[in-house]
Amino acid sequence: MVMIFFYFQKYTIEHFKEIKIPFEFNEETLAEARKNYETLFAAQYPGKKFGESILFDDLSDEIKNAYSVFKYQYYRLLFEQATESFNIAYSYYLVPTGEPEHMYWFLDGYRDRAFEGSPDLLLCDNVRDPVEEHQCMWEAWETGKRPSGYDTYDNEYGKTYAYYSPLFIKGEKMGVIGVEVEIAKVNHAILLATIQQVITISIILIIFVLVLLWLIRKNYIRKLIKLETVIEDYSQNKNPDIARILIKEVTNKDEISIIMEKFADMISELELYMHNLTKTRIDLQNSQRKAIELNELAIKDSLTGIRNKTGYDKEVQKLEWEISDGLRYFGVAMIDLNFLKRINDTFGHDKGNIAIISLCKLVCHTFEHSPVFRIGGDEFVVILKGYDFEHVDKLIEKFKEKIQERQKNDSLEYWEKTSAAIGFASYDPEIDSAYENVFKRADSEMYKNKKAMKAVRKK
Repeated sequence: MVMIFFYFQKYTIEHFKEIKIPFEFNEETLAEARKNYETLFAAQYPGKKFGESILFDDLSDEIKNAYSVFKYQYYRLLFEQATESFNIAYSYYLVPTGEPEHMYWFLDGYRDRAFEGSPDLLLCDNVRDPVEEHQCMWEAWETGKRPSGYDTYDNEYGKTYAYYSPLFIKGEKMGVIGVEVEIAKVNHAILLATIQQVITISIILIIFVLVLLWLIRKNYIRKLIKLETVIEDYSQNKNPDIARILIKEVTNKDEISIIMEKFADMISELELYMHNLTKTRIDLQNSQRKAIELNELAIKDSLTGIRNKTGYDKEVQKLEWEISDGLRYFGVAMIDLNFLKRINDTFGHDKGNIAIISLCKLVCHTFEHSPVFRIGGDEFVVILKGYDFEHVDKLIEKFKEKIQERQKNDSLEYWEKTSAAIGFASYDPEIDSAYENVFKRADSEMYKNKKAMKAVRKK
């Protein structure tokens, strides 16, 4: 079903003025658009399943149009909801037009009205985005990789930072996803507000203390002692109930009673301020957590759900730092799925994907205390420390036994009889100058195991 997006994007861009996407739409209109598409499809293609028994190009123009109306609303709502949920300034999806320095603003979190003849329709903008103003955006498209830097803009959102990532579907480069945030402005505003409020509260405290000293009278000693006691208690324990205690001490409208009332109000306001400040900190932490989640998505393998080659490279860099800090005990296991090409060529890539997922589950279950990475189509790497490193021989033997059990299980299909080779090497500070030395030995041991299994790949 993933490839349907490819045809949907192509068709929508080519026929946008014919599709007539309404400017005003929501979850309710989305449901109506979906119902309209499904009703037309069921009427024209009874018993057919979209994406399997009938492809997008085989559909009638009427159904293509209805499907595009439904899906375009669906994706636009996703972008709008993401922009609001992640508290970012702007998010969008761009597709090069083929004309130099021009992009289709295909999906975004802000709606533009269409051409003058149809003001109630949505616009798919063809915009010139000069390379000198959008270097990272064009770098993401032209290289097919995430840029290391950011584009910065001064626009209606203020000073923003824009990060871009290319979108690939089945190896096909589709477009560029962009996200804009105003980190500096938010942090600066929080800092200024905090400093101003702290200074204001400090000045108020000083003024009230001076007023209190000036109004001291001999007949106020008891209340002054009580006031001194509760203030000291609050400074140590930050108990907001002190405000209620002060109010109980107010028996008339003399100067000390008034001061007690003021202190009680000030404590209540200070408590409210601290509550708001804590809430602001939590909101900032949530924003940081969401940013981390986005980063985790970037290092996750889409097929298996484990970390991909990008995540592996980051882990290797971290491991190199740990080695330089004195790490001595770790190992690397290299695992390679046998006969993947034969499965793909004979039974199709979907069966090959089943074999890859099956092996991944077995590896993760065996080495459950260690990070597992998919670094290639049929290659997995496990970095072992602690318990798994100390029991590696037993775990490798367990892995091989599970492989043999699947090979002997005649109830399984060919692609379900997972066959894989494994090699392991541990770090030796006497001979290993870097992580790569350990990895190469593990890879060599894996190929020895593969030869023993008579499953050597033909390069």
